[in-house]
Amino acid sequence: MDFDNAGLQTGRLSASLNRAVLALDITEAVIDEAAAEKAELIISHHPLIWGTLKSVSGRRGEKLLRLAENGIAAISMHTNLDIAAGGVNDVLLGLFCAEAQGPLDNLGCGRLGNLEETMELSAFLALVREKLGGTGLRYYDAGRPVHRLAVMGGAGGDALEAAAERGCDTYLTADIKYDQFLLAAELGINLIDGDHFCTENPVIPVLAEALAKRFPDTEFIVSKKHQQLISFA
Repeated sequence: MDFDNAGLQTGRLSASLNRAVLALDITEAVIDEAAAEKAELIISHHPLIWGTLKSVSGRRGEKLLRLAENGIAAISMHTNLDIAAGGVNDVLLGLFCAEAQGPLDNLGCGRLGNLEETMELSAFLALVREKLGGTGLRYYDAGRPVHRLAVMGGAGGDALEAAAERGCDTYLTADIKYDQFLLAAELGINLIDGDHFCTENPVIPVLAEALAKRFPDTEFIVSKKHQQLISFA
């Protein structure tokens, strides 16, 4: 998407690559982990560099400096990985039903599909917690069983109306705002906030496996340090 900054964030294209760490975000802990693993590359979903970078300073600049000092390059796959076949949204939908029936919006983001068996929302919420492994869920119960599902990893509240218009009884995404929950009530659609990290992170091990098959001489390590940040009391 035009606002995005996917691709090489920092590093030399001529550098050799033996080991890479994959994580949703390039955090200080992930940089430490990559350095400890002697990795030459971090592959992330969320870009480290956004907008117009005018100086390598401050918190973001410190991360770039640490990457350079440790000889670690960074590549980010953001909205391209959201939209791609086998990417964020295909993996997320695949946790709950067999096959995607198409994108949710005109940009190709999000996915639609039917569950193999209709289930009550309470049972589906338990399944979501099991598959995403998060610490809790926020949701609106429209009183409808779950059969036709829309998903969008990350902040997808703006696509709520599209999910309703496509005949979905349930929409799973993240970062839902209060007014979007109000809209779900008006539209009569179940709305589930599964957490930004939890709805996107399932793609990371899938991506690592795909890259390992494509580049068998390189070791791809899924980060053990980067976890869900939000807890529910």
